[in-house]
Amino acid sequence: METGAGRRADAVLEADIVIVGAGAAGLSLAHRLPTAAPAHGAAPSVVLVEPPAGPLRAPRRTWCFWETGAGRFDPAVTASWEWLRVRDRHGAAVRRHIAPVRYKMIRSDDFEALVTGDLGTAPGVRRVEAAVDTVAALPDGTAEVRGTDAAGVPVRLRGRWVFDSRPPPSPPAARTRLLQHFRGWFVRTSRPVFDPDVVDLMDFRTPQPARGLSFGYVLPTGRRTALVEYTEFGPAPLPADAYDAALEHYTRRVLGIGDARVLSTEQGVIPMTDAVFPRRIARSVFPIGAAGGATRAATGYTFSAVQRQSDAVARAVRAGRAPVPPPPHPARARMMDAVLLRALDTGRIDGPDFFFRLFARVPVRLLLRFLDGDTRLYEDLAVGVRTPVLPMLRTAAEVPWLPRRVRPPAP
Repeated sequence: METGAGRRADAVLEADIVIVGAGAAGLSLAHRLPTAAPAHGAAPSVVLVEPPAGPLRAPRRTWCFWETGAGRFDPAVTASWEWLRVRDRHGAAVRRHIAPVRYKMIRSDDFEALVTGDLGTAPGVRRVEAAVDTVAALPDGTAEVRGTDAAGVPVRLRGRWVFDSRPPPSPPAARTRLLQHFRGWFVRTSRPVFDPDVVDLMDFRTPQPARGLSFGYVLPTGRRTALVEYTEFGPAPLPADAYDAALEHYTRRVLGIGDARVLSTEQGVIPMTDAVFPRRIARSVFPIGAAGGATRAATGYTFSAVQRQSDAVARAVRAGRAPVPPPPHPARARMMDAVLLRALDTGRIDGPDFFFRLFARVPVRLLLRFLDGDTRLYEDLAVGVRTPVLPMLRTAAEVPWLPRRVRPPAP
């Protein structure tokens, strides 16, 4: 790991590609680039920039996604499952077998360790610690990244292409903007209470807020261990003590786990918006990850879209094309997400009932492909007729005419 120490303050480190941020998006892209050499050329030189240890570093995260067969990051997978369960607010359950697909869980520390180990033997890849202040296009078509290291020494990097995973300074204009906000406990119980074969994807036996919806989420890693989360889709996050009260209610009164020790906690806020995210900021500067629209607006899932985006960029580099990241989700999927967000935000549909009915009535493999935006029009219609048709049609007719507005970022 390099810092500014030992370099002149005006020195510029140059590379073919500079990646700003070492979260899921930055690490996923960096992991692919050493093998993205053109047919008759060398692999691109890469600099991966991450903040020094401290408040600017992203907190630990858990990412989940579904995947068929062996995956690129399987050595970092904490656990995986082939059964999913959804419960309505009265406790009725729908349990679905998704094989050959598996639902996989990766913790950010394990993911970073895997990628770091692989990049450690990759030629042409360097990592630099710096808090990035600016990314600016230069007249010659390249871009410059400026920041400071932990000692306050200025850092300057120049790249033919720069991929920036930092959140934008202000959210793009949107017609609807909700937040998926959550807090989770990694727990160890004194007796075996979890079914390690089944994920509770959405458990609506939680008190429902006046606007939006809430649910419990249980990822069992053993008979006595699990990640248990309380999640809301709504307009604003809750105070920390409100999450803890909700988790206490869910674990003790709903799940009945008995005596348990909280090993660690996890908390986050995911924007759920129909905003249009830019694919390009300047000629040679591209947003990636959530900043590039990888978060699926209707669900908050991001990791799979990040992988598709990273694959597309690496293919473009290999082919010698400008590596403009493609839209992570198809246009039709984005339009359907906009309709769903609006219907939820206006209260035209009952959120818990909507999602429970989807899992109860739609064949699960079709539903997973639908959630990935990998379905054809006739399949989308087959899913659509299993939703509240009239409220959704009314909302679909309304959405194209709604103005997009800029709103303040999430707290």
